[in-house]
Amino acid sequence: MWIFPLGAALVALVFAASLARQWISRRRPYQVVWAAALLMYAAASFALFLGVLDGWSSAEYRIYWVFGAVLNVPYLLLGELYLLVRRRAVVDGMLVVLLFLTAFAVSEVRTASISGRLAKDLPLGKDVFGDGALPYRLAQYYAYPAYVLLVAACAWSAWRMRGRPELRARFAGTLLIAVGATIVAIGSGVGAGLDVVPVFSIGLLAGVAVMFWGFLRASGPHPRPGSGSPAA
Repeated sequence: MWIFPLGAALVALVFAASLARQWISRRRPYQVVWAAALLMYAAASFALFLGVLDGWSSAEYRIYWVFGAVLNVPYLLLGELYLLVRRRAVVDGMLVVLLFLTAFAVSEVRTASISGRLAKDLPLGKDVFGDGALPYRLAQYYAYPAYVLLVAACAWSAWRMRGRPELRARFAGTLLIAVGATIVAIGSGVGAGLDVVPVFSIGLLAGVAVMFWGFLRASGPHPRPGSGSPAA
């Protein structure tokens, strides 16, 4: 089943390149933040591909854990906040905090001892780092709240965009991003928890494909109120 995480990594790389090109031409902060999130997704998926293909090394698992299990969802959330929140300074402050948290997480996972074996196709973080170890708990501290806030931001955007047909595509895009993240969360939870590689691998590819669709909808041109012409 290594072909699916490899496919997910390639889709994420193409997606990140597309967002980077958009950022060069438009200079919208959510584009560069989402590009960073997709690069993390690609790195984690490629590490999973190598681990499933020929067995995990400690370096591959650290990359998979820090970029996939810990940091990816917070950056997806931050990109969505840049898209939805009007007060740029507030989200800029969140970016500074997230950068410090990123440095802390990378340092902790990079230097953590591997207390468990990496023989399984999908080793659990609690088995690799230890159930009470901070690197394992970082996924709960970072990704779980970020996922809840990502879904909440989608619901909030639906309320804010109600009665505004010119924002329907943007709302649909943010909804698809949340759905894609949910597909990945369910696939990883079931797949890793039960050591079922096909569920996890297919979930990675399906989730990033849905998120890609959502990013395209959310960041595309939108018509101005009361006009039929598109607005970037």
